[in-house]
Order: sequence, then structure tokens, then C-alpha cells
Amino acid sequence: MKNTISRRKFIQVNSIAGVSLAASPVPFFTNGMPSKKITVAVMGIRGRGNALAKVFANQPDCEVAYLCEVDERYYEKTLKELAPFQKKKPKLEKDIRKVLADKSLDAIVIAAPDHWHAPAAIMACQAGKHVYVEKPCSHNPREGELLVQAARKYNKVVQMGNQRRSWPNVRACIKDLHAGIIGNVYYATAWYTNTRESIGYGKTTTAPDYLDFDLWQGPAPRRPYQDNLHPYNWHWFWHWGTGEALNNGTHFVDLMRWGMQVDYPKRVVSMGGRYHYQDDWQTPDTQTINIEFEANKSMSWESRSCNSLPKHGFTAGIVFHGDGGSVLLGSGNAYTVYDNDRQPKIIKEVTAESKTADQPNQRNTLGPGAWFDAPHANNFLQAIREGETLRSEIEGGHKSTLLCQLGNIAYRTGRSLNIDQRNGHIIGDMEAMKLWTREYEPGWEIVV
Repeated sequence: MKNTISRRKFIQVNSIAGVSLAASPVPFFTNGMPSKKITVAVMGIRGRGNALAKVFANQPDCEVAYLCEVDERYYEKTLKELAPFQKKKPKLEKDIRKVLADKSLDAIVIAAPDHWHAPAAIMACQAGKHVYVEKPCSHNPREGELLVQAARKYNKVVQMGNQRRSWPNVRACIKDLHAGIIGNVYYATAWYTNTRESIGYGKTTTAPDYLDFDLWQGPAPRRPYQDNLHPYNWHWFWHWGTGEALNNGTHFVDLMRWGMQVDYPKRVVSMGGRYHYQDDWQTPDTQTINIEFEANKSMSWESRSCNSLPKHGFTAGIVFHGDGGSVLLGSGNAYTVYDNDRQPKIIKEVTAESKTADQPNQRNTLGPGAWFDAPHANNFLQAIREGETLRSEIEGGHKSTLLCQLGNIAYRTGRSLNIDQRNGHIIGDMEAMKLWTREYEPGWEIVV
């Protein structure tokens, strides 16, 4: 039996989002027949995966059948927190290959480190599983292309976990933009701020007994373990992570791309560095990415991982600018529309249904909370059951992820990148194209 209070909240938020649900704990029906229960595995359960495991366990006719984790310390906590949502205890397994061999499994939720996202998703498609993969959907551009190919070849539902695409007022904001509420939208700017601390200088040592570091590295070429890498700081090492641009930027760059109705760019530049501290952190803690499209449109992304001053009162957010005004879309489920007068006036203000819902904490590594995750998870499940249109189908997820990856490549090469607007590839820069893909540990190469 589902947890009553949590289920009630789930039904409320999906009603707000326009998702049709029965008010009582009964299964979905399709063409007069009860819907099939969907069984999922969750890969990576420390933070974001722990949150997603509970969200999926609380969906109607969905069961978490496996918890896949290479660090055994996180099993007990997740099992305890899942208990109110489902009676059946999930199986525990550290090797994703063994999980995918289970023919009764329907889908996988991937919340492992970034270097695992595309390889695990492709393996899952090949094993006949549907995929919900956290952002970014790939560690490098080539992986993203291969993931799109795999989804098509194996005819699987693949959704990227940029859950803002399912927030009702965010969707209303984008609808207003597309309807011309501020005219031609020609520029958008987004930002993220935080007060991350130094990670220091790590020592090379033996991995702790509770961590299978070989499986943790998986497809990545082997590197020695160091004591400031796991469980979170891998984000700041190019070998496994993708920096703040993809850790948080993917969410907002995706919304800018959606709101401006653009796909591949024609030029990308980036500047920044590791400014705030000197330590092992390799990716920039301060970075701007500027992306230019055809039809006189552009967007910019600014990250300050170690400096917390908000913009427009938000630690993260977006402003869209058009020839008729501007729209402020903060980090929550609310937005404000301004005219283009010398002293801009508010012409529309859409607030969320509660103060709690209005301000999810973008700095929370667990995610925005079940209230905001449920509609996106439900959309994924309904796409499997009934063919409902995905709100972040993997081809679009790849395009948004690629914009951030191109920003990182421009940063790492120190050059402006000219881009083929047909496919997003870099034109005339062989050095930059070396970062389009990566090497893999022998035996872990990606083949679609």
C-alpha cells in the first residue's frame, strides 16, 4: 500500500500539472484493461538517486525492483526510506550488467556519476529497458549522439531528468513566450551561484572497503583512487565530471533553448577559471558561456560556484528578453513578465501554489523535492504505458546538453568555436574535436 500522505501530495501536484490521475490508489486502465505494473531499477542511490527512488516507488503501479550502488553504505538508508512506499524490498546489486540481465525489469533510472550516464543508458536500451537518465545525458557530445541512436534503434522510451520541463508554471511561462507575450525573444541570460568550499589536495590511496572503485569507474579509463574524489567532488574532475556548466547549467540552458525555440548554434565562446581557491578542482568555478544562433538570437550562462550573491533575488534563474519586454523565470515554479518601458512595469505575475512550492532550493544536491519530481517521473511512466509525449525526449535532451558541452570545449581550448548548425559539430578545429569524445577502459567501449 502506498503512503497515504505522500500519495495525496503526488495526486495534487499532477492535477496542477495537467496529468490525469484517479483520486484513489487504483491502477491505471488502458483500453479497458488494467495497466501493467512497471518495475524499475535505480542506479546510484546516494543523493539524487535516493530521492528518485522514493518518487518512482510512490507512482501508481510502479515498483523499485533493484537498487544498484557501488558504495554499500547507502543501501540501509534508502531501504528504510523506501519502506513506506512499497511492501516489496528491492534487490541489491552493485553491477549494473547483472541488473540489466533481468528480463522482468522494465526500466532503469540512472543517477550515477556523469561518466556513467550515456554508457548505462545505451546498455539499458540494448537490454530492452526504457531509460530515465539524469542530466547531463552524456559526459561528452559523441556519447549523446550514440544515446539518441540507441533509443531509435531499440525503440525505447528515453527521458532526460531535467524536471523543470514538467513544472506547470514553467510550462505556462514557455507557452506565453511562444505566444509572443514579449514579442520576438532574441536574448536570454541564466545564472547559478553557490558557496562551494575548497576540495583541497587529495592523497592517492587504496579505495575504502565499502566502495567498489573499479565498478565506480566503469567505462572510464582507470585512474588511482584519491581521498577527495568520492562521493561528490568527482564533478570537478574532467575525467569523470563535467563541471558546473552541466551539473546545474543544463537545467537552465535547456529552458533557454526551449523558450527561444532554437536548436544547434553557430558560435560558442567561454571564459573563466578556477579563481576562488587553488586545489585539485579542475573545472572552472567561475565561467561564462555565450552561445550565438541564427536569426539574431543568443544566450549566455554564468556560474559562480564559490560566490553566492543572487541575481534578481534568485540563486539561479533566467531572464528572457524580447522586443516587447522581458520575462524573469527564477529557480522555482513562478515567473514575472515586464514591459519594455524606461521604467519596466509588471504586466503579468504567476506565482506558485504555495511558498514552499515557489522556492525549491537549486543548491540542494538531492533535487527540488518529490513535489517537483513526480510529474516528470509520471510523464516517463505514462509514455511507456500509453505513448504519452515525453517532455524531455532524449534528442532534445542531447541538444541542450551539447550546448553546455560546447561551452566547456570552448573554455578548455581557449577559442571561439564555429558550429555546424545542421548537427552541432565543431567546424575547422581538430584540437577542439578531440574533446568531442573520449577513450574508454578496454572492454567498456560503447557500441550501438
